Order: sequence, then structure tokens, then C-alpha cells
Amino acid sequence: QVQLAESGGGLVQAGGSLRLSCVASGSIFSINTMGWYRQAPGLQRELVASTMRGGSTNYADSVKGRFTISRDNAKNTVYLQMNSLKPEDTAVYSCNALVGTAYSSGIEWQNYWGQGTRVTVSS
Repeated sequence: QVQLAESGGGLVQAGGSLRLSCVASGSIFSINTMGWYRQAPGLQRELVASTMRGGSTNYADSVKGRFTISRDNAKNTVYLQMNSLKPEDTAVYSCNALVGTAYSSGIEWQNYWGQGTRVTVSS
């Protein structure tokens, strides 16, 4: 079993910054994609940013130039540095990871989610 634990959410004024962290633990052989999603009240969950193990990244247009995703493979951790925050960034941010677990029969890949951390940006 694998667990994802997020931290770093909170209340910040518009224009401020926050850094989210997500640590994966448990039966981990390797982690492929790690990413951050968010869901605002009344809206569908959307991808904010993702990163492959090799370092390539992908961002939603709404956060390009303001948010930076990074990861530490040795620590099974992904970060989201959020700068120039806007009230419309207010949401619950959840970590996602595609994790490989080793079994005698081979590597099994499964998608995992964290419980989420709330980010509130006041105007």
C-alpha cells in the first residue's frame, strides 16, 4: 500500500506565495508521474501541474509563469511553488502519483491520491 501526504496549504493574500509538498510512502519501487490537481467549490477537478520522473513538466495555462512543480526522486516528494497567487487559485489541492510496486510476478503500477490541502487566497 502507498500513502501520499500533502502539506503547505493555508490562507494567503492575493499576490502572496505558498509552497505545497507531497511525500509518498509505503511499498514503492518507482514513481513515474507526480502531479498536483485542484478542485474549487462547484467546479470539476483540474490538473495544475505534473512532472515525469525524468524531469519534464506540464502546466495548466492558468498557472504558467506563476507556479513551479519540482520533485526529489530520492525523497519520493513533489513540490508546488505557487507565486503571485490570485483569489481564483482558491481550491483544495491534491497530490497524485503513478507508483510502481514490486511483486514476485513483476512491477504493478497504480494511481494514488492524497487527501488534499486547502489553499485560500483572499483579495
